[in-house]
Amino acid sequence: MTDLTSIDVSPDGGVLTARFAGGAARRFHAEWLRDNALDPATRDAGNGQRLITLADFPADVRIASAHTEGDGVAINFAPDDHVAHFPATWLAANAYDGGQVRPAGWHDGVEWDGSLTPLSARFDDLANPVMRRDWLAAVRSLGFATLTGGPVEEGALLKVVETFGYVRETNYGRWFEVRAEVNPTNLAYTGLGLQAHTDNPYRDPAPTLQILYCLENSAEGGDSMVVDGFRAASRLREHDPAAFDLLASHCARFTYASGGARLTARRPMIDLTPDGELVGIRFNNRSAAPITDVPFDDMAAYYKAYRAFAEIIDDPAMQVSFKMSPGDCFIVDNTRVLHARLGYSGAGSRWLQGCYADMDGLLSTLSELEAVHGAA
Repeated sequence: MTDLTSIDVSPDGGVLTARFAGGAARRFHAEWLRDNALDPATRDAGNGQRLITLADFPADVRIASAHTEGDGVAINFAPDDHVAHFPATWLAANAYDGGQVRPAGWHDGVEWDGSLTPLSARFDDLANPVMRRDWLAAVRSLGFATLTGGPVEEGALLKVVETFGYVRETNYGRWFEVRAEVNPTNLAYTGLGLQAHTDNPYRDPAPTLQILYCLENSAEGGDSMVVDGFRAASRLREHDPAAFDLLASHCARFTYASGGARLTARRPMIDLTPDGELVGIRFNNRSAAPITDVPFDDMAAYYKAYRAFAEIIDDPAMQVSFKMSPGDCFIVDNTRVLHARLGYSGAGSRWLQGCYADMDGLLSTLSELEAVHGAA
């Protein structure tokens, strides 16, 4: 739907109707078109940022005339006599009049369960732009990917982040150690097993990417696991829509207080956009504060829903398990993919380093790579 066949303007000049090959017709309001005009007086030619505000053109703007021109439509607006050209491909891509397809983005990936074979690359592969593109695209679509064969040295995980973005520093520092400690400040620093969880739900915003990098792993046990939180939420919605709605419509609370940091956030376990798109999961039993935002009459049902969601997350059929070797690492979309580990014994040692980064840097790098090398 990119070849324009005809156009019409409503008698009052308020609406342009564009018809495309195949019979699809899309309507556009005059005010929307004027606000989104692509001419140099409206948009910066270099960065694409808008140069006008709504106050810079009349509220009663209308289409005085329009005609097809080249690969699109030329419009003369009244009463300010502004002229702008809109390519047919641009109109098709930005149509909002029915049949809108959301452009590929952060959370448009395929849901998965324990049968997933994750994309894995070698550390040196990321120097190849095409292979780096494919690895980053897997993070975008699956929320999870692994690397092997990296240097076994402290801080090596920062080299992974440098291939796509920047470290997000927190009260834990630029990176943090994950190994057994005396008097640990976090249960992650013990040999206990950890239920699948998203990290730092007590932050607002929570880190959107997490990298865990293995330096030692000779302990018995300690396998890593990941779970697709979106698939878990979808399973809950399929089996019990009312339970899904309870977790999406009421806020949970998460908190952390130690070492001079006192953090708290109030967000739902299942986060939706106003139009119902699933965009985030916050699930972490260790950091859950007392839930006080659910009305008394709904609390019993809320806890039933909470338990049902946890049982899906704990289902072995949902889990991808793997044991890391020194020089291995994995990355997760921390707003979607939950990670866990089995408990491990005191014999041998298990030493990981972790850090956080933000998805916007990864998506920007991926977009640049796809512009040069094509979509993954």
